[in-house]
Amino acid sequence: MARTGQTVKVDVEMREAAEALDAGARWPLLDNMPLAGIEQVVRIRAGRPDAPRKLPEAPGTVRLNRAHTIAETGIALIPVGASTHSAPALDLTMLPTTGPVPA
Repeated sequence: MARTGQTVKVDVEMREAAEALDAGARWPLLDNMPLAGIEQVVRIRAGRPDAPRKLPEAPGTVRLNRAHTIAETGIALIPVGASTHSAPALDLTMLPTTGPVPA
């Protein structure tokens, strides 16, 4: 694959993780992967000479109460979505009008 200067994140399944790292993926996304799978990808990454440049990420429905357990696997990045998927909604109503804007 030719280098384009663009960063591409690759969503991988367990069986594809080593292949993605071999192909040059720097940020393999382990989306909703079980803890055992994350641990296995971290071990695969650790045995590679370019390990410091490979930063697997464990996105998905990670909540704060589970982030510590995932971090203990040695995963590089954990985005926590609790601030968005659990946040209460703000109901806004827009009433557009025509004509000049009142001062």
